[in-house]
Amino acid sequence: MPTPSLASLPIRRLTLRDLAACADLSEDRGWPREEHKWGFLLTAGRGYGIEDPDGGLVSACVVTEYGPQERPALAAIGMVLVAERHARQGVGRRLMHHVVSAMGTTPLTLHATPYGRPLYEELGFKVTGRAEMVSGRFTPGGPQPVVATRAATAEDLSAILRLDEQAFGTDRTHIVTRLPAFADQLRVAEENGRIIGYAAAWPNMDTHVVGPVIARDTSVAQALITALAAHTDRPLRTDIDVRHTELLAWVKERGLASVAFNSVMTYGITELPGDWSRRFAPVTVAAG
Repeated sequence: MPTPSLASLPIRRLTLRDLAACADLSEDRGWPREEHKWGFLLTAGRGYGIEDPDGGLVSACVVTEYGPQERPALAAIGMVLVAERHARQGVGRRLMHHVVSAMGTTPLTLHATPYGRPLYEELGFKVTGRAEMVSGRFTPGGPQPVVATRAATAEDLSAILRLDEQAFGTDRTHIVTRLPAFADQLRVAEENGRIIGYAAAWPNMDTHVVGPVIARDTSVAQALITALAAHTDRPLRTDIDVRHTELLAWVKERGLASVAFNSVMTYGITELPGDWSRRFAPVTVAAG
């Protein structure tokens, strides 16, 4: 039987049954397998992929929608991958065209590597921001944070959701309510009995990824990261909006080093909704 052409292979929805194939695809491109993250994204969002007749996946990506289910206010595209053996054959472009078309008028966002940015620009995405990935072992130092933090409880959920929507600009209840099961730590910052920030740390291979970090100001974000670091023996990794220069300088002084920069891109909107000054780090760049 002749092998079907890549252009004729159907694009289908991915489910948790495709988790291992998605992790294999990550590994094929030299990324960590990240099965924990793939599982989170495939349940909180919608996966799209092209199945390889010879086994595995030719390509995959995940779309995470925010806001009202019937009319999403924003959707994030992430984990866009093409198997090495099928690279540079237009597969990623075809998959992205399909996803952009499927999302209709919903505004889109994504974090682009320098390698992927030209394709997204070709599709009409514009650079509207930048994020810096930092990683390393956190070493406490300098003045101790004066902001009080503690482990979050179920009673905090409604306050966390309100704070998150104000900072993110639209509802993401389906993400926030998954954090207690997804993350190893979920902490809140308090002032006079009022929650003024929250952050999580979730396991990713041999690190703990810090995200999201939503906080009233830099001092609150620092207190939350310090507390998360104190409760893990793993290196930390996070992606910080480059406009938060004070926080970036602070984490670098405490042992985290720059790893890479990603372009924050949007389609259908000129800037992301919400209040960037309170949005310090995403859950994961794959989910916006």
